[in-house]
Amino acid sequence: MIQTIETMLSSFERGKLTRRQLALSLAALVAAAQTAPKEKGLRAVSINHVTVKVPDLHRTSNFYQEFFGMPLKQQSASTHILGVGNSFFGVEQGDSQTARVDHYDFGIAGFNADEARAKLKKLNLKFESGDSKESFKFFDPDGFQVQLNAPDYVGHVS
Repeated sequence: MIQTIETMLSSFERGKLTRRQLALSLAALVAAAQTAPKEKGLRAVSINHVTVKVPDLHRTSNFYQEFFGMPLKQQSASTHILGVGNSFFGVEQGDSQTARVDHYDFGIAGFNADEARAKLKKLNLKFESGDSKESFKFFDPDGFQVQLNAPDYVGHVS
């Protein structure tokens, strides 16, 4: 668009466009830009949660509950979901002696799982199989596991 405006201004300066023609051309250009279909984006509006995998679920969960005052919101034998304001912190039992970040989650405005999967497919990024409309995970270009869902997602333990 900038190149088009530069061309119009150049034409005006050389006397090939009148002031009126320039004004009308600029107005038409702006109107066209505002009505042009825009590709819907995935707009992250929150970091919904981070989940870690640890060697000792109860030790880690107790630490975060006591040290940071995070209430236990949900639990299963292998997962604890701790409250952090409107977000949460997931702690899962890992299968090794090494603690690691398992994934992080973005709350997406107007989340639509099918649209998100279609965008990932265009980028040749791998995502987990399934057809959940609520939430799913994929791997970013650097191999980090990322979860997507609506901003009000509260997690589920299994």
